[in-house]
Amino acid sequence: MIIDTHLHPTNLVDEAWRHTGTPFNGERMLKLMDGPYWINGKPRRIDMGFIQPPPGNTGYRDGNRMGREGIRDYMAYIAELCQKYPDRFIGNFNYNPRWGPENGAAELEFHVKEYGFKMLKLHANMHGYRPDRALEWLRPAMKKCAELGVVVLIHTGDGPYTIPTMFYPIIREFPMVNFIIGHFGIQTGGNYSFESFWMAMDTPNVYCESGWCFQSRIVEFAKELPKDKIVFGTDSPPNEPGMWLRELEVLCHEPPQGLGLSEDDLEGYLGNNIAKLVGIDPTPPPRTMDEAKARLTDTYAGVKRGAGQAVPA
Repeated sequence: MIIDTHLHPTNLVDEAWRHTGTPFNGERMLKLMDGPYWINGKPRRIDMGFIQPPPGNTGYRDGNRMGREGIRDYMAYIAELCQKYPDRFIGNFNYNPRWGPENGAAELEFHVKEYGFKMLKLHANMHGYRPDRALEWLRPAMKKCAELGVVVLIHTGDGPYTIPTMFYPIIREFPMVNFIIGHFGIQTGGNYSFESFWMAMDTPNVYCESGWCFQSRIVEFAKELPKDKIVFGTDSPPNEPGMWLRELEVLCHEPPQGLGLSEDDLEGYLGNNIAKLVGIDPTPPPRTMDEAKARLTDTYAGVKRGAGQAVPA
């Protein structure tokens, strides 16, 4: 399977990114995921994706409910989609400590147990805190992640609060939690990809998300990193997934544009690495055109998603 770690469907126009037109809802997201996208000469789709609300929709607005009720409100559409399309969507809990750290931790546990969420998102810039100093704001949720086996995805790549090394204190305090450096440390405001690379090299529980990384740099990084250390994530919308799939496919080409990667190792980057982190059975790449075409409509009814979370046919 191809599994995207970073998707933002919404039922209202995002209030920070200010996308125009109609909301990019779950059905539009599925159409985008379905492609097909051609990888090594075969048609593929993004089979599953971790979904979260756009972070601009997770702050307080006049008229919001407060505390746990307010958190449940901004996560409601994601929970709805995970129930409606359990074979395609996996929940990612967007944690804003300004709603109350203990409230957020309690709601994380609720969403994991009620809806099968497997990931938590930190966005210190959008929510306005220094992650290296606001440790008391982060600890309650990190303790729940450790208890429940939840992976943490960190927005990184721009100042003032999402420079990757600013998260080292919480990462080192929770070595039993797996952390993904979102965007490979790159955003419109900066390029911290080398920081992200060395964090993943030096720290067993740190991984890097492929999207936003420069193509020539990811060749360098993939050559040195352990093969389980890169996961596929697009940040869609606003991004178009095909360009990030192509960036990883190029790794199968010969040097200098690629590094002669095998299709099995590419499948690790595309989905199996994150699958193993969250308890989903890994799958081999399609070996034939017929097999690839059959997978375009597969419901993955037999794929294990962890205890009590078998995907229905």
